[in-house]
Amino acid sequence: MLAEQRFEAILQELADNRAASVTRLCELTGASEATIRRDLTILSRQGRLNKVHGGAVLASGTFQGEEPDVSTKTLLHRDEKDRIAHYAAGLISDDDVVYLDAGTTTIRMIEYLKGSGATFVTNGIGCAQRLMELGLRSYVLGGLLKPGTWAVVGTGALKELSRYNFTKAFLGINGISIRQGFTTPDPEEAAIKTKASEQSYLTFVLADSSKFELVSAVTVLPLEKATIITEHLPDPSYLEHTVIKEV
Repeated sequence: MLAEQRFEAILQELADNRAASVTRLCELTGASEATIRRDLTILSRQGRLNKVHGGAVLASGTFQGEEPDVSTKTLLHRDEKDRIAHYAAGLISDDDVVYLDAGTTTIRMIEYLKGSGATFVTNGIGCAQRLMELGLRSYVLGGLLKPGTWAVVGTGALKELSRYNFTKAFLGINGISIRQGFTTPDPEEAAIKTKASEQSYLTFVLADSSKFELVSAVTVLPLEKATIITEHLPDPSYLEHTVIKEV
């Protein structure tokens, strides 16, 4: 098993059970105790877990193991998402090449982009449909369609992303914490978000205040790599780590 596969297995075990012994992780991955202890050290330094005697536990913060589906998320924090989406849409100029991540807040952005001359690229099926309905110049990534979030993921999507140079990327996220940064439950979606940010001059994370102090299994970016757009910042100490726009 490759190192990244072991990391995913370790983090999934912690997501399911909140703690894991070295012995259990050896059984799960087929790796030696020495290898697992090295893996735990690496993941601990990344802030993705806390090492304890004989194993590891979830990193601090409220852990979110599973992601709600699109239908459920659409009903949550609707007013807050609308304020965030309205502000974010106002940052887009006609000469921009924009990445829109799959998500309910990015879909709301599109309602404020009617008549935009910008070019849009997305991995969100819902975003692609709405962009097409409004006649906006847009491209959708090809790859594996993930049920639940309606996001296109996988190696094909990553390869396509590497061809683009974005002026701005707008990402949805599941959790934000100072130590773990921006996190999401699914490794494949995390990889897409990370790659989109790498290909963009500016990255914005759209997150209502409920996302702060939540931690999911996979870190997408450290806080300093993106500007946060939120309706309310619950903890001013986050301002020491990145730019935050309250709207």
